[in-house]
Amino acid sequence: MCGIAGFIDLSRSSDTKRLERIARKMGDAQNTRGPDGSGQWSDPEWGIGLDHRRLAIIDLTVEGMQPMHSRSGRFVTVYNGEIYNYRDLRAELEKAEGFSGWRGHSDTEVMLEAVEQWGFERALERFSGMFAIAMWDREQHCLFLARDRMGEKPLYYSKQGGNCLFGSELKALMGYKKYFKREIDRTSLTAYLRYNYVPAPRTIFKDTYCLMPGTWTCIRPDGEIMEPRPYWSLLDCAREAQDRIFTAPDEMIIETLEDLLLKVIEREMISDVPLGAFLSGGIDSSLIVALMQQCALAPVRTFTIGFDDEAYNEADDARRVAAHIGTQHTELYVSHRDALDIIPQIPQIWDQPFADASQIPTHLVSRMTRKHVTVALSGDGGDELFAGYNRHFKGCSIWQKLSSFPAPLRALAAKAISGISPASWNKVFKLYEPFLPPSLQMRLPGQKLHKLADVMGAKSATEYYRNLASCWLDPDKMVKRGGEAPGPFQYTDNQPSQDNLTSWMQYMDAATYLPDDILTKVDRAAMGISLETRAPFLDHEVVEFSQRLPMHLRVQNGSSKYALRQILYKYVPQELIERPKMGFGVPIDSWLRGPLREWAEGLLSNERLDRDGYFRSAHVRLAWLEHLTGAKDNQYRIWNILMFQSWCDHWEIE
Repeated sequence: MCGIAGFIDLSRSSDTKRLERIARKMGDAQNTRGPDGSGQWSDPEWGIGLDHRRLAIIDLTVEGMQPMHSRSGRFVTVYNGEIYNYRDLRAELEKAEGFSGWRGHSDTEVMLEAVEQWGFERALERFSGMFAIAMWDREQHCLFLARDRMGEKPLYYSKQGGNCLFGSELKALMGYKKYFKREIDRTSLTAYLRYNYVPAPRTIFKDTYCLMPGTWTCIRPDGEIMEPRPYWSLLDCAREAQDRIFTAPDEMIIETLEDLLLKVIEREMISDVPLGAFLSGGIDSSLIVALMQQCALAPVRTFTIGFDDEAYNEADDARRVAAHIGTQHTELYVSHRDALDIIPQIPQIWDQPFADASQIPTHLVSRMTRKHVTVALSGDGGDELFAGYNRHFKGCSIWQKLSSFPAPLRALAAKAISGISPASWNKVFKLYEPFLPPSLQMRLPGQKLHKLADVMGAKSATEYYRNLASCWLDPDKMVKRGGEAPGPFQYTDNQPSQDNLTSWMQYMDAATYLPDDILTKVDRAAMGISLETRAPFLDHEVVEFSQRLPMHLRVQNGSSKYALRQILYKYVPQELIERPKMGFGVPIDSWLRGPLREWAEGLLSNERLDRDGYFRSAHVRLAWLEHLTGAKDNQYRIWNILMFQSWCDHWEIE
């Protein structure tokens, strides 16, 4: 796991010293991604400069350092990530005619040899792992860029000011201050208000892009950037799976899935530095840890954080699971003050606006974990691939009921629900809780009912799901001179069939929310303190397998992730796992009315909003006052605006 950056000076007017100085400055901006060393390489003839920041995981010797050259000298690469099947590829490559041996034992060297033998695109198809690759071809004089299949590792690029720039993070591009223009793309800002993140391939800046998962591109010395091409497609995978759903007995399918997960996890535990795992006590992380323990010769190191607020605390559950599996468990209880202290650091860690509030506990648990290990496995991807979100089962059921009523009647019901404050709904549910069936017993019922009201007026299943995934429902009304570009929900040609709504929702989550929110959150939270994270569920073999699961092995009797549960129950008693899904959050709502109120007021004042000129101040102020009075739970909408405002301050955006 590392950080990569570089550029092509299209004028070819820079000497070696200048090229490497600029590349080094770009790398300095993201140095937490690689504290164990740095290196630069340049070729003045073609104006190329590369920078690499090393977090040493495999082959800690100098032979693993980058930029690294292929044996023939044709290719030079800077690379971020891990290729987990590199040992298998290494053995295969050794059989090639003319092979003359290895310098070290890094996966980077194997990657370069694979490109030498098979070509860039074919080599990508053979890699199992997470990666962002930049590779200069000294023969064809082009810069290849590629990103892993599911988007675990980020990669940004831009052409402006007579230069083509790239980097693991936007801050690397911003590090080239002379030529990089920090001009806000208001269409991207509008999308950010809807989703809490800027959907790829757009970024918050004009003329700057995020390479999509599973694609590669080529930048030539004249500045021509090839339209990114897929070497693997989740959409193709999902469409092909529709006609290839498994028909074997359930026990055989589940056993095959367990064997596949064991193979993947064992491969992802390869490391030359200490390794552990996040453990929340939920299904996904508990299963990963249980299978890790099956592969390990000693107790696995596990980590969790706890909060004094029981509504957000998972530490007790995680401790019980860890004790049963027999891990070496570490937990840290953090106060609200610890969490609040992270907020000023958010714009630096997430260098474009990002407003998933679980970014705070994610960074806290990463920071604690990094004190003990350098690599941590996680359960990310389990919800998207195996139907774990409430919307995948309860949400589909609700839509089937809602759609049977006329839209005007639903609109009236939504207005009635919204007319009662979330706090009042919470009191009602608390009062009648002893008499309610389990399906109606929930955390924060008022918040959930108001969310239901937001989606009740949807005219189609697509609109219903988009509203479920939205923060602001009408972001184009919030942004001055804004306007919402067509998004993933409007491009029906880029979606699988909606014949099964749960399966369709899973795909949309895996293609959008997973890379742009979940994986972005985890990558920045962890790499901000130099911790490598690995997600076994995102191995492409597991992804492809998950698409072929029959629906009853995803959702059964109102229970999510049925197949994963059946595997987990072999290792952990059901009673330690079965509880309402909690999520990973912090009490933003009460913080905004309490310790964060003064800070928020400064960023949300009419004077500030009007001076900046991005938002319509009347709409923002109304939402803020509704939240302060408790009339509505606008915590996430307000947090969304605050994260943009504080980001502008930190990066001096005018």
